[in-house]
Amino acid sequence: MKLDILAFASHPDDVELGCSGTLIAHALAGKKTGVADITAGELGTRGTPEIRAQEADAATEILGLQVRVNLGLPDGFFRSDRESLLAVVQVIRTYQPEIVLMNAIHDRHPDHGRGSDLVSEACFLAGLKQIKTQQEAGEEQMAWRPKNVYHYIQDRYIEPDLVVDITEIWERKVETIRAFKSQFFDSNNATPNTYISNPAFLPFIEARAREMGHKIGTTFGEGFTRERHIGIRNLFDLI
Repeated sequence: MKLDILAFASHPDDVELGCSGTLIAHALAGKKTGVADITAGELGTRGTPEIRAQEADAATEILGLQVRVNLGLPDGFFRSDRESLLAVVQVIRTYQPEIVLMNAIHDRHPDHGRGSDLVSEACFLAGLKQIKTQQEAGEEQMAWRPKNVYHYIQDRYIEPDLVVDITEIWERKVETIRAFKSQFFDSNNATPNTYISNPAFLPFIEARAREMGHKIGTTFGEGFTRERHIGIRNLFDLI
């Protein structure tokens, strides 16, 4: 299945927090979207890989994705080595996205920056025909390089290069986040609290979305950084 947009995430719930509004908006516009989680988030204090997989399934329904896969790389310890790069290259070639979204270029959690570097490098390598990968059926995959790649902004503030208006689907974005019940504040959950299960964390996510929206004159937005200059053909495509 060919996708229009494929979003990569170091952990299940990274996409929901960082760019789910953008994915939903494009799915509603008829674009085919997907998510590739790099790890199962098995080092997380709360929940288990099995619980997080169930939560990811629930979020997938809300997001309206065509596909969601998990690469199964080791949480906390994956690197941009040959094995990991080829795993990402294979996913890119399988779904041939026009646009790839990926983790923030640097962030509080070191896996986010590592995931950003891994996917960015793989996007380039996926376009080199001398790098050989195979489909599940054994056929050799065609080389494929996405037309554009963007990094969503996560915990640490980064000045965005572009902002997507998500005002009309803000509540649906919140639903995707709350699908990960094990990870966020719940007064009935006796598991030790974490940075993101603090009661103040989700209000922070809303404040960040309002800040991004304010930059473009809307209520809610999601910010992204670019790797190369953005070109347009028509000034009226800009809001």
